[in-house]
Amino acid sequence: MRIFQRLLVVGAILAAGLAHAQERDRLDHRGELLGWEGVGRLDTGTGTCTGTLISKDLVLTAAHCVVDARKENVLPADKMRFHAGLAHDFTAASRRINKIVLADGYIGAQDVSLTEQVRTDLALLRLDVPIFSTEAEPFKLYSRRAEPGPVVLVSYGQGRNTSLQRESGCRHKETFLGGVMTFDCDVTFGSSGAPVFVRDQGLLRIMSVISMMSEAPGQDKVAIGMSLPSVVEAMKREMRNDAARAPVSAGARRVTIGERAGGARFVKVD
Repeated sequence: MRIFQRLLVVGAILAAGLAHAQERDRLDHRGELLGWEGVGRLDTGTGTCTGTLISKDLVLTAAHCVVDARKENVLPADKMRFHAGLAHDFTAASRRINKIVLADGYIGAQDVSLTEQVRTDLALLRLDVPIFSTEAEPFKLYSRRAEPGPVVLVSYGQGRNTSLQRESGCRHKETFLGGVMTFDCDVTFGSSGAPVFVRDQGLLRIMSVISMMSEAPGQDKVAIGMSLPSVVEAMKREMRNDAARAPVSAGARRVTIGERAGGARFVKVD
């Protein structure tokens, strides 16, 4: 994983200079949201991220979205709201959060590799009231081997925080040992937790979740995510068991060249 040890992870992300010409569509109107209502904006009380409905009462997002790095704990769930299919003055459904489960290994470790930080940068949020299919349909995870190829990113972000952007034509570039994936998709503040979709037998499945944006000297910027099935299944089991979480240790921070721990993130702060 030496390539990731050389990455310069930046907190202020710009989308300029992407190598490929991606097609970006703003889903500004209710009719344009059809089929995408399961992607929503997560308001955490301190900022915003993107989240995705994966069952009628579970939302998948990035762990760093729901962790207060300065106080080293999980943000209060009762301050959070998930707005499914938010497009300006329309929302398919809005719900409160009543439980948060983080991926095992994200907390409690202060000297871990960047690979491990990304691999475990996942959170599962339980809604106080289920969202039914008449409001928004959940998405399933992609369970096959992830191969390089075209993907679709759907996200909120800085300058477009009240409507979704659907980006077709970006690509899954590589999958590294440990399940870390790279993409050439357009991400910015607020895109943390956004789903990366791949078509599987004509259906859209969630391949990954955006964790951070990185660049190495002389290389194009890349979005970084992780493999999902085994980590998400473990979080679902913990959610069902109603297990207690350990206290949060050091949260997200900047990583400079040569460092191993941390990971600057790009939560949109209102």
